[in-house]
Amino acid sequence: MNYQTYKPHSDLEALVKFYWTLEVPFDRNNQKQKIIPDGCIEMTFNLGDKIKRYTSETEFIFNPNAMVMGQRTKSYFIEPVGNVDTIAICFYPHGFSNFVNLPLENLVDQETPIQDVFNEIQANVLEENIIKSTSTKERIGIIETFLLNKLNEEATIENIVKTTVDTLLTTNGNISINVILKDNLSKRRQLERHFKKQIGISPKQLGKVIRLQATLQMLVSKKSETLTDIAYENEYFDQNHFIKDFKEFVGITPKEFLGNENMALSTLFYK
Repeated sequence: MNYQTYKPHSDLEALVKFYWTLEVPFDRNNQKQKIIPDGCIEMTFNLGDKIKRYTSETEFIFNPNAMVMGQRTKSYFIEPVGNVDTIAICFYPHGFSNFVNLPLENLVDQETPIQDVFNEIQANVLEENIIKSTSTKERIGIIETFLLNKLNEEATIENIVKTTVDTLLTTNGNISINVILKDNLSKRRQLERHFKKQIGISPKQLGKVIRLQATLQMLVSKKSETLTDIAYENEYFDQNHFIKDFKEFVGITPKEFLGNENMALSTLFYK
């Protein structure tokens, strides 16, 4: 697997986390891979062969070649049918809403063709230009031109959402929403409403996903000796609470995650 990340243009770095590319040559022995929620929305362009997304143990659909992957509340399996050649834009949780007018809750747990998210003509031109380009640098330039043109300065993120997301990211999700809002219940209702529209999921769900990302980093990098240490450092009530939350999103226990062939792709992202 060849996985690379790239920094965005300075005018986009507050909204775009990074760009990434992935190249994997086809191997009949490759296992299907589990994708884990990461709290971000991504726009991906598949330049290789089709990719299956499993909807059950045996049933699957083919992902669109150019799509927006909304917020995830659960893990799922993918499996390429041939060579993988993908370029993607990873947006911060609050970032993608600055480029679209639709409620992001409509995209949750979905792979939506970009033609259904943006102006169809503009989306088709973007996809065609990405396909015709011959280098990662050129593709990133095409993407950034598109995003900068779409960016509407009047459509700024609600301050209450931005503040909450920043706090969740800074604390790795280890803070309650009530603490952020100082137990102001009226603000919480307002926050929930804006989050569903501009992030896609609730602030509590995002906090749990962000905390999961921190634990995965520690698990893969082996920065802590035991699961108890990881649970303690990420402020879970106890090890059982950590394992329960982990299984909710990943579908298996932390011990089962390490060395699992289906997790090779996810493990790569956290190294």
